[in-house]
Amino acid sequence: MGTYQEMKKSVDAYYPLYINGKWVDGEQDRRMDVFCPANGEKLSTIAVASERDVDRAVQAAQAAFPAWGATPLPKRYEIIMSIYSRLKEQVGHLAAVESLETGRPVRVSQSFVSMGVEYFPYFAALLRTNEDGINSETPGVHTMVIREPIGVVGAVYAWNVPLLLNFWKLAPALAAGDCIVLKPSSYAPIGSMEALKLIADLLPPGVLNVVNGKGATTGQYVLDHPGIDKLSFTGSTDVGVSVGLAAAKRIIPATLELGGKSAGIYFADIPEADMPNAIQAIVMNAIVNSGQICAMQSRVLVEEPLYDRMVEQVSAALNGIQVGPPWQEDAMMGSLAYEAQLNKALSYIEIGQKEGARLVTGGKRLTDGERAKGYFMAPTVFADVQNSMRLAQEEIFGPVLSFIRFNGEEEAIRIANDSKYGLSGGVFTGDLKKGLRVAQAVRTGEMSVNGAPSRSMGGGAFGGYKASGIGREGYRSTLDAFCQLKRISF
Repeated sequence: MGTYQEMKKSVDAYYPLYINGKWVDGEQDRRMDVFCPANGEKLSTIAVASERDVDRAVQAAQAAFPAWGATPLPKRYEIIMSIYSRLKEQVGHLAAVESLETGRPVRVSQSFVSMGVEYFPYFAALLRTNEDGINSETPGVHTMVIREPIGVVGAVYAWNVPLLLNFWKLAPALAAGDCIVLKPSSYAPIGSMEALKLIADLLPPGVLNVVNGKGATTGQYVLDHPGIDKLSFTGSTDVGVSVGLAAAKRIIPATLELGGKSAGIYFADIPEADMPNAIQAIVMNAIVNSGQICAMQSRVLVEEPLYDRMVEQVSAALNGIQVGPPWQEDAMMGSLAYEAQLNKALSYIEIGQKEGARLVTGGKRLTDGERAKGYFMAPTVFADVQNSMRLAQEEIFGPVLSFIRFNGEEEAIRIANDSKYGLSGGVFTGDLKKGLRVAQAVRTGEMSVNGAPSRSMGGGAFGGYKASGIGREGYRSTLDAFCQLKRISF
């Protein structure tokens, strides 16, 4: 792993835009710096795309689309698998780069990047399992339904797991035969640029274009461009609304993977032998990516007889978590992504206390030693939280857990569903039938029973109900969302 300076050697000093198969400076030669949130130091500089630059990228994608969309499926499959091979060989490098720009431990980045890379063979395989066919329900008339590429995709994504989000969008777009304009977050664009360096020569010019800049400017140029045929966005629900409006204005489809305030439900009948796993599940929700995960089960619903014990044991476990920079070998949790995000998470400490919740542990910025210049926060537990409190209703996107009491299955389901979000969730119980009943009753996009992994490397639909989004990532229906269906009768 090495020191910060050793890790930084894997990052270029400057990243231009990538348009029509060429690395180019922005039209206005505007640039912005990218910083490491673990120490506040400058990592690199990126070119900022103007509206004209975005237009050039979209025009390049439009020009490349007819040939790429018509590329025979075996050839497209071969190219996607070549992309997979290149990326898989460099997962370690990409994980180290992503850790520098997000501030998290390298092993956590390795997990996210490895997961993301596997979506390429998954979507490539779907190319060879086309279920379209011909039906003849009307005598003398045959109907054929075929899939066609949708055109040019505009993809804008967040900073928390940037390469996973990149691959979620790039893999199905290429498999469908679409061309794409990617706009990474300005807080964490470097991993995407390093991945691009690895695969750019495998694709015809114009098929893949990457523009950088602020979401409010460059991102909005992508959303509003009339040459975009589909939008794909991962980020906050508030921004997701604007993406949906941009799509509605032009009557184009949009996939929206948005925020969450998910509930983990812990019944008092958890067998003693399974208690360590239940506690570990709660702890991991707080520390993975410093709680900056849309699917984080930040509402911890615990049945009354188990409540005090669970609060105590989880708090003790979190007190033993090593929080530090990516280059600290024993770090289990890293920094938050940037100063404003840290301040937002810290603001909920005062909010929670004013609402009457009890701060059990954490709730402060960590500024000692190597953490002095980074955006570190202690993992935090609030007890005696009511589900109506802002702590339980608003997405904090930080390492803050809210423990809520319940009595019985019916109340647990009612509390879990009392949220504008519906992205993720989990249930622990000694009664599998009860666990499955609860998993089906909670209005959310995914539920884990007794700690089973809820997201796989391809084939596990990810997305939410209600304000958590529209559409699914990483599933066969995702490919449909990047295609048009055409009926031909003869």
